[in-house]
Amino acid sequence: MYFFLGNLSCLETCYISTILPRLLASLLRGDRIISFSRCFVQFYFFACLAGTECYLLCVMSYDRYLAICKPLHYSALMNGRFCLQLAGGSWISGFLANSITIFFMSRLTFCGPNEINHFFCDFSPVIRLSCSDSHLMKLLALILASVYTLPPFILLMSYVYIMITLLGIHSSIRRQKAFSTCSSHLIVVTIFYGTLTMVYVLPDANTLRDLHKWFSAFYTVLTPIANPLIYSLGNREVKNAIRKTLRRFKVSQEF
Repeated sequence: MYFFLGNLSCLETCYISTILPRLLASLLRGDRIISFSRCFVQFYFFACLAGTECYLLCVMSYDRYLAICKPLHYSALMNGRFCLQLAGGSWISGFLANSITIFFMSRLTFCGPNEINHFFCDFSPVIRLSCSDSHLMKLLALILASVYTLPPFILLMSYVYIMITLLGIHSSIRRQKAFSTCSSHLIVVTIFYGTLTMVYVLPDANTLRDLHKWFSAFYTVLTPIANPLIYSLGNREVKNAIRKTLRRFKVSQEF
């Protein structure tokens, strides 16, 4: 679990670094101009890291499924080599798939006005600027999006089995301990996939573009910032440390 959490932390540090610095520069200095090359680089790394996170969250759900539903076989099934293969496969698949997308996007012709109604270079706003035929590009994006939306169904099935297993545990202490190991991950998955799905399922209409930007802010900026807090509060040692700190603060206030 901690190996995959380390991968997720590294991924989201890189993920938020592709968007937040440029966004802050735009807000603080009013500099809203970005070159095509930088826009493509931003989209490439954003798309690759987002795709990697989709698969990594799916892998983490499988890890929690084995830990709770097959605890006696966990050490044998989820060995160090298999963990490296799962994590490496998530990173490689995310970068390989979106390398194809950025290759075809770079061959499109853009003829202005080169303004995007978004706070970062996402697929739809950039494609909207193209004056060449982008039907093939949109078809490719649809295929890749379908590939990346398969993990939610796997996640859903794994958590169905997890919930059935939890309900079958008679000891309330064991049930609570087992639930605490997957509740944090379930919150993260719900927020990430929920907002990501809303952005790419809602029709790309002018009246919904502001709503798209709000949902995009959730899975690109707010979720990576909130994830460390969500996972920390699900850790018993961290919660005990917070309680001790609050008690000390209360005692110091009384004196």
